[in-house]
Amino acid sequence: MNHSERFKAVIDFKPVDRLPYLEWAMWWDKTIDSWHNQGLPKILSFNKVTDIMSHLGLDPYMQYWFSPQSANIEAAQHHGLNSVRSMDDYLKMRPSLFPEYAESDINNMAHFAKIQDEGNLVVWNTYEGFYWFPRTLMDIEGLSYAYYDEPELVHQINKDLLNFNVKLLKRVLTKCVPTFVTIAEDMSYNNGPLISQNIFNEFMLPYYKEFIALLKENDIRCIVDTDGNVTSMIPWLLEAGCDGVLPLERQAGVDGDVIREKHPEICMIGHYNKLVMHLGEEAIRKEFDRLIPLMKTGGFIPSVDHQTPPNVSLEDYKLYLTILEEYCNKYHQ
Repeated sequence: MNHSERFKAVIDFKPVDRLPYLEWAMWWDKTIDSWHNQGLPKILSFNKVTDIMSHLGLDPYMQYWFSPQSANIEAAQHHGLNSVRSMDDYLKMRPSLFPEYAESDINNMAHFAKIQDEGNLVVWNTYEGFYWFPRTLMDIEGLSYAYYDEPELVHQINKDLLNFNVKLLKRVLTKCVPTFVTIAEDMSYNNGPLISQNIFNEFMLPYYKEFIALLKENDIRCIVDTDGNVTSMIPWLLEAGCDGVLPLERQAGVDGDVIREKHPEICMIGHYNKLVMHLGEEAIRKEFDRLIPLMKTGGFIPSVDHQTPPNVSLEDYKLYLTILEEYCNKYHQ
């Protein structure tokens, strides 16, 4: 099987010759800086993700993250510092949102579509979701109050975001059909969701369904990216039409075996505890052993459950990759 076929087969619960060697979350910039002092060629900068993957022997992907915020928005505002508290605030800011991506940005995807069609790449798009984006404008506290105090505002933001995402995806599809799309959300923490199911149903579900309908029309898998413990939220996401979740953070208490038992249809990526990667071969293997039953069920790709931290040396990481390759070849559907 080639890489493109293998990746799609796994997330569709079909048999494969091996599991993909995947690093979905890249690495911290400080990790790459540290590795440059440990032998990683300095030409392989943090911005050259695909080149680093190739150098380390990982299966490659090309991710496009389409932000609804313009480059001229102050950096701090991307993280939600009380920029919007009312409809007036939002309407004043809206001209700086939802940028028109240059045709060259879209055309660039045609090159990678060809490589994907040849079997040597997985193209992945990320669109900001209906919790993530309002939160960047309002911060967590502001958004939490707005659901009750300013519901029209939250709906207006998400209607505009849906229109932006749909319009952009339709442009992308003229050049490339990505293998999968992630919806960036980060709407859970260690103890579970940051919102209730009622809030999800009212303010997010209608927009999810419309966007995912377009994905399904084009045979694109939809995976929700939310840190923390996503377990109790999975039924909501399945109702919305989502196919999978990542990164399944182990330190947040996520148990992939429990998820698989309750939801045999959902695909998962991640779940390898990044906090053991610097502890030596025995600890690395023990963590992979924990994942063997999940690997054998299909619909699961083991990968670090978030960005590899700087305390993992280049040698630690190479050892992790050697063992990853071993397990991906031995334990799969």
